[in-house]
Amino acid sequence: MYHISIAVDITVLIYVTYVHLFQIVHTHKPHFMALHCQEFGGKNYEASMSHVDKFVKELLSSDAMKDYNRARVYLDENYKSQEHFTALGSFYFLHESLKNIYQFDFKAKKYKKVTGKEIYSDTLESTPMLEKEKFPQDYFPECKWSRKGFIRTRWCITDCAFDLVNIHLFHDASNLIAWETSPSVYSGIRHKALGYVLDRIRDQRFEKVSYFVFGDFNFRLDSKSVVETLCTKATMQTIRAADTNEVVKLIFRESDNDRKVMLQLEKKLFDYFNQDVFRDNNGTAVSLWLCNILKISRFLHYYIYGGYPYSEDCSQGKQYMNTRCPAWCDRILMSHSAKELILKSENDEKIVIYDHIGPNVCMGDHKPVFLSFRIAAGAGKPIANVHKCCVVQ
Repeated sequence: MYHISIAVDITVLIYVTYVHLFQIVHTHKPHFMALHCQEFGGKNYEASMSHVDKFVKELLSSDAMKDYNRARVYLDENYKSQEHFTALGSFYFLHESLKNIYQFDFKAKKYKKVTGKEIYSDTLESTPMLEKEKFPQDYFPECKWSRKGFIRTRWCITDCAFDLVNIHLFHDASNLIAWETSPSVYSGIRHKALGYVLDRIRDQRFEKVSYFVFGDFNFRLDSKSVVETLCTKATMQTIRAADTNEVVKLIFRESDNDRKVMLQLEKKLFDYFNQDVFRDNNGTAVSLWLCNILKISRFLHYYIYGGYPYSEDCSQGKQYMNTRCPAWCDRILMSHSAKELILKSENDEKIVIYDHIGPNVCMGDHKPVFLSFRIAAGAGKPIANVHKCCVVQ
């Protein structure tokens, strides 16, 4: 299962994405591959949609994917519909060796055998093989529409039924506002939106199955705690706008050492003098300040790994931009029952792998993440009859 965000110069990124995605496919040889994209087409999606279509066609016809004889692609490209557009893209590839794979029809409430390759776009709301929702408008900060929502599909493989949910939650619009309280107001908004998604996929409309939720959660470090800890011995200078008296910049300087600037904070600036603290040992020194994750850990299994905001300069693939506090936005989460489907290692063999795609090259401002695992033999047998996974409908 993979997550990737396409959000920069798409003509350059398409080539890089091909190369590193195909490396993952070659190395791990997945039999079922799920690829979830957010901001598909980039922020300038109107101009980039033609590149998106090219990306999809070349991906499906590429030599690296020739052994995947079935595919389902769902692209939300209807950017003219403000009430529905999410810019989400969900790709699913099935290897020719997999037999009897079924996808759930949410309208007919039954599984259908997957054959051939199909692409769906524009009005996904009418497609019965998925559920797509944009968050209610009152969930959006200041009720301003943006491209946030989720797409859900349901699958049955080797008698294991599970949901795959592509998600995009709300970002921190201002570093200064995020710094004001602990937890920040944005953390509360994300928590509410994630709760909305989980309620939808666990409600009474359909039988409950295991689920994997992966995409851009926009999970951030608790800015106030981070700043207070990193700048414990610093003094703070506040700069206000002359006309409104609004705080527009904070400067933290060392008390000694010639008053060296440690951190500069603006609405879209987080310039800390030592980025290594966010990278060393996968950022374990700062991961304790990760908002949202602690609130949902009671029902989701998770891994800690960072990957935003990386430089969009192709020559600086390992460098953070100084726009935001480095964050753990892109995640792959699973329900406890989904965790039980995963084959456990009986020796030192590493059979569950969670990592970045293209860790040393520019992949856009988000480093894509992937999770590779095997489904345990017979894991879905106890519920096969309940879900009628083996019945051709």
